[in-house]
Amino acid sequence: MIRSPAPVSPIPSEVRKVLPRPDGEVVYRVRPTPNAQPGIPVVFIHGLASNMSRWAELVRVTRLVERHNLIRVDLRGHGESMTRRRFVLSDWCEDLRQLLDVEQARQAVLVGHSLGATVAMQFAAVAPQRVAAMGLVDPVFREAVVAGKRHYVRAGPVFDAAARAVRGLNALGLYRRRLVALDLEHLDRQARAALSDPAARDAFVRRYSAAREDLRHIPLANYLQDWVEIFRPIASLAAIAAPVLVLRSAFADFQDETAVKRRLGQLQRCHVETINCHHWPVTEQPVEVRRWIETWVARYGAGVAP
Repeated sequence: MIRSPAPVSPIPSEVRKVLPRPDGEVVYRVRPTPNAQPGIPVVFIHGLASNMSRWAELVRVTRLVERHNLIRVDLRGHGESMTRRRFVLSDWCEDLRQLLDVEQARQAVLVGHSLGATVAMQFAAVAPQRVAAMGLVDPVFREAVVAGKRHYVRAGPVFDAAARAVRGLNALGLYRRRLVALDLEHLDRQARAALSDPAARDAFVRRYSAAREDLRHIPLANYLQDWVEIFRPIASLAAIAAPVLVLRSAFADFQDETAVKRRLGQLQRCHVETINCHHWPVTEQPVEVRRWIETWVARYGAGVAP
């Protein structure tokens, strides 16, 4: 007798959720697993001048949803979590803690790109018991920035003062009333087409990484604050016992390799892989990045959520 295959539960649609915070709402989206015994949730954190659409493609196609709830969050001051009030790195970490509490997640796997990796590392350093594993895509370390780019680090106090001044003008009603929505999944498709064409590559890279382009989508004060926070000193990583996967771009040239290795050496359990790309691994090599994250979560995030 031939038996029919067991029915497969459909993957539920992504759900938009709002976390009320004293200084404004934090918006996030959950793609829930159909699994009756879900594993530890996976939280994806975007980078500088970005938003949760950075992870839209990966969350849409990954098999992780077969076992894990997948959470994309707009950090305070970005995307749908827009605010014109001041925020700092510790605010993002507190928002993340509150989000996990609301989702009744004792632990999570954190995946962050660039500034998002900074948030993940700081959160794991101050609340190591809440982090089961991490995936850091092109993490940036203040002390590793090469001499030719050190002016970004030294300008931190200037950026911070400028952000405060702009917020003062905002309080008087002087600000742009409309920002252009940033859909990074759509932009990534454009980027891959341009990067495959040598004649168009350089022009697109200049546009893709230009501050003028970023400022179409984010208030000036928030953009300046992002630059402050990405270079803010973070706690020692030695307290982080969770296993950490680091995916680094092969051609990024703004960090000193010795200094990066010294910082990553503080981690108790760290595995580093090099991705053949510039500073946009998720854009340039989405399949390779997804497979590494899937492998890492399967290995270290397989525990059943409480």
